[in-house]
Amino acid sequence: MLEMLPHWLSDWLGPDGMANLAYITNGKHLSWYASVRYTLIAAAFGAILAVFFGLLGAAAKLSKFAPLRWLGDIYTTMVRGIPDVLFLLFFPLAFEQGVEYMMAQWYCKPDELAAATTWPLCANVQWYLSTTEYMILACVSLGLVYGAFAANVIYGALTAVPKGQLEAAHAFGFPSREVFWRFQVRQMWVYALPGLSNVWLLLLKATSLLSLLQITDIVSWADRLGAPNYSPVAGLVHGDWRWKYYLVLFIFYILLTWLSEKFFAYLQARAGRGMARAN
Repeated sequence: MLEMLPHWLSDWLGPDGMANLAYITNGKHLSWYASVRYTLIAAAFGAILAVFFGLLGAAAKLSKFAPLRWLGDIYTTMVRGIPDVLFLLFFPLAFEQGVEYMMAQWYCKPDELAAATTWPLCANVQWYLSTTEYMILACVSLGLVYGAFAANVIYGALTAVPKGQLEAAHAFGFPSREVFWRFQVRQMWVYALPGLSNVWLLLLKATSLLSLLQITDIVSWADRLGAPNYSPVAGLVHGDWRWKYYLVLFIFYILLTWLSEKFFAYLQARAGRGMARAN
C-alpha cells in the first residue's frame, strides 16, 4: 500500500516517516482500527435498547396498577445502583449458564447429572459463544443498565409537561390516548433530551468495558499493541508504549463526545420547534 503513495509525499516524510507510516498501517493496527465498529455498534444498539427499556420503565412508574408501579420503582432503583462492570459480567454469564443448564436437562443422561462436579454438567451442552453473540449480550446489558437511568429521565420529563395544557386538550375534545401521544409525549422530549444526552455519554464511556466479554475491541487492541514487543530476530522492537495508545483512545472518546453534544443540540432545537418559550 505504501508503494502507491506519491513520490513527493514519500520524499516529504523521509525514511523515518515512512517507517512510522508502515508501522501504523500494518495488519495489527488495521485490525485495531477495524475494532472501532464494536464500540459504535455497542453504543448505538445499547442506546436504542436503553430508550426502549426507559420508556417501559417510565410507563410502569406512571401506571395506575400498583404492582406495575412497584416493578418500575424496583427497576429504576436497583439497576441504577449496580456497577456497570458487575452487570456486564453477571448478565452474560448468568444467561450463558442458564441456557446450558436448560440444555443439560434435555441432553445429559441422569447418571451424568448426578455425577457432575464441574460446569458444564456434561460435554454435550458446552455452548461456545462467538463475538457476535457476546456483542448481543453486551448491547442488552448496556440497554438494561442505562434504561434504568433513561426511565427516570423520561418519567421526570412526562410529569414536567404543564398539566394545564393537557387539561386544555381534554377540554377541546381530544381523547386521552391522543392527548398522551400528541401533547404529552410531543413536549416530553424537550425536557428529556438534556438528561438523555447525559445517559448517552455514560453509556458511551461504558463501551470501553467490552473487552471484559472477550470482545477484542479498541481498548483490548491498545493494550496489546502498546505492551512491550519482543521479537526473537530483532530483540526489543519497542518498550511499553501503552500510554501512547491510551492517549489515542482519550482523543477518540473526546471526539465522540463533541459530536454527540452537537447532535443532541440539533435534536433539542428540532424538538423545541413550535413551542412557546419563556423570555
